[in-house]
Amino acid sequence: MKATWDIFCSVVDNYGDIGVTWRLARQLVAEHGLAVRLWVDDLGAFVRLCPQADAQAQQQTQQGVEICLWRADWQAVEPADVVIEAFACELPAAYIAAMAARQQKVLWLNLEYLSAEEWVEGCHGLPSLQSNGLSKFFFFPGFTAGSGGLLRERELLAQRRAFQADSVAREVFLHSIGVTPLPGALLISLFAYENAALASWLDALAADAQLSQLLVPEGRILVDLQAWLGCTDMHAGDVQQRGQLHIQVLPFIQQDQYDQLLWSCDFNAVRGEDSFVRAQWAGRPLLWHIYQQADNAHLEKLEAFLTLYKEGLPVSAQIALVDLWRAWNAGEAVGDSWKQLLHSWPEQRKHAEHWCLQRASQADLAEALVLFYLN
Repeated sequence: MKATWDIFCSVVDNYGDIGVTWRLARQLVAEHGLAVRLWVDDLGAFVRLCPQADAQAQQQTQQGVEICLWRADWQAVEPADVVIEAFACELPAAYIAAMAARQQKVLWLNLEYLSAEEWVEGCHGLPSLQSNGLSKFFFFPGFTAGSGGLLRERELLAQRRAFQADSVAREVFLHSIGVTPLPGALLISLFAYENAALASWLDALAADAQLSQLLVPEGRILVDLQAWLGCTDMHAGDVQQRGQLHIQVLPFIQQDQYDQLLWSCDFNAVRGEDSFVRAQWAGRPLLWHIYQQADNAHLEKLEAFLTLYKEGLPVSAQIALVDLWRAWNAGEAVGDSWKQLLHSWPEQRKHAEHWCLQRASQADLAEALVLFYLN
């Protein structure tokens, strides 16, 4: 009999949490043959990622995953063999009581946010005894062998390599989302939170001798983009030109399409967790806009990742990378650091692929979760 898994997701910051849990749920079904229920408290956000879904349905099946509305007035259900509390979302009290009363022991996992901080390895997999006698285990995704790994479907890198080796496939995809690649242009994707540093980057791109084509999926960064352009109410399909910079707004696209967008671009500016990991699997230079936390706790996470990621780069390339990421996340001018990054472009590109292959040599997150349950 299949092991049953329940994944609970409370939608925060639009699509980050649901993006991760939806990918995970699909992979557990497709690659590990598990019976998975994904409990979501905001089906409207889920439908943006899975347009064929019904935003009004209490229960439905999409791509082999049972999607259930996590209602405020919780209705009693039989707990699963494995219960994942994604990103400390707090399970319903009645469900926890049912877990404690279940004759067969439940594995309760708290799937934490992604971090490269050193303490993660020491806390990964540790139990926390609850007042009702249950143990909740902390499961940390991460970049090192002592962590829970990263979300990565089994055939992802093979699919990516085949796509990037096929110029026709790339052009067909770009045309499918309304983009005509400009000959000789540096193709860049931009997905970020609001950022005061954006104007300085756009200034540098517009003044550069190199033609750049900036693709911007609809999202929060549009407010700052519009301010720089001096226009309002930009929508998908809108195109603007400033100097050597060609800008196009893209529609909100599904996860598989977003992967292909990252694979198509020469450089990817990403945000949060889900797009950050997917950009690493693209094997292309990237810029991360980390989610801002109180007391600047996010900056420690940024520095921890930079410490890992920059290893193997020449010193000058390390400095350019670190300066750009720090300035971008501090909302400071990035024009000079962007120019320095371009000076080390061959090294940055080679390093991005090398980093990708190193991470891919470790167990992926879904595989690590399954092994943890079996052990």
